[in-house]
Amino acid sequence: MIDWAVLILALVTAQRLGELVLARRNTRRLLARGAHEAGAAHYPLIVALHAAWLLGLWYLAVYRSPAEQGINLLWITVFVVLQLARVWVIVSLGERWTTRIIILPDAPLVQRGPYRFLSHPNYWVVAGEFLVLPLVFGLAWYGLAFTLLNAVAMWIRIRAESAALGSQ
Repeated sequence: MIDWAVLILALVTAQRLGELVLARRNTRRLLARGAHEAGAAHYPLIVALHAAWLLGLWYLAVYRSPAEQGINLLWITVFVVLQLARVWVIVSLGERWTTRIIILPDAPLVQRGPYRFLSHPNYWVVAGEFLVLPLVFGLAWYGLAFTLLNAVAMWIRIRAESAALGSQ
């Protein structure tokens, strides 16, 4: 029998690790082209928040009682849509996608993909993920708690990013 929680969380974990590899590669390339990092002081907070969210999900979703186990098909569908949006963001930014705030002097802001429609689409996707993935496992309280923590982190990050782009 398939343990759906383990499968889903393994796929999300592999995705995140792959994204870290891509982000590191893109960051190195951008820095080699004369870019600089801004807002680095809050980056450990972002990493800690994402790691705690995912590790907590591994613990809570995998070790639920048999009566609580199950996957909500509506929420897993919403999560898959969020993953498609995440890929759209990454593809739209191309070599400029990274997990850090990297400023490439004199480069115009990306205006394609979801960036045509709203500011910070990646942050909207992450906010959705922080709420929706726990809902897949019936962990509404967990999703709400991490969504609120993420809102604080995004407030810090967007202020740092806006300041860095404004000084460009």
